[in-house]
Amino acid sequence: MKNEILMHLRALKKTKKDVSLHDPIGQDKEGNEISLIDILKSESDDVIDTIQLSMELEKVRKYICVLDEREKEVIVGRFGLDLKEEKTQREIAKELGISRSYVSRIEKRALMKMFHEFYREEKEKRNKS
Repeated sequence: MKNEILMHLRALKKTKKDVSLHDPIGQDKEGNEISLIDILKSESDDVIDTIQLSMELEKVRKYICVLDEREKEVIVGRFGLDLKEEKTQREIAKELGISRSYVSRIEKRALMKMFHEFYREEKEKRNKS
C-alpha cells in the first residue's frame, strides 16, 4: 500500500506542485472513490495532527535564528528539534546547571522573540499586498 501511495505522489509531482490529501487516488473494492487521507486515516487516526505538528515545527525552525545560543538550546531541547527527543524543563535545567524556573523564563522569552519575528514578517507581507 505504501508503494502505491509513493507511486501516486511521484506521478502527481510530475504534473503539479501541490498535492492534497483529499485528491482521489483510486477506488476501493466497492467502487467508492478513495483519497490519500482515507488510506492514511486507516493507518493512523492522528495523521492530521502529525501534519499540523510538522508544519508548526517548520515555523519554529524558520524563526529560531533570532535566538541567542542559550535560548536555542532550550527550545531545541523542549521541542525535540534536530531529531532529538523532547525534554522536560527539569531535564534541561539539570543539563545547563540552572533552575527549572529559569528554563521556563528562557523558554517563554524565546517563544515571544520568535512570535514577534513571525508577526513582523506577516505584517510586512500584508503591507506589500
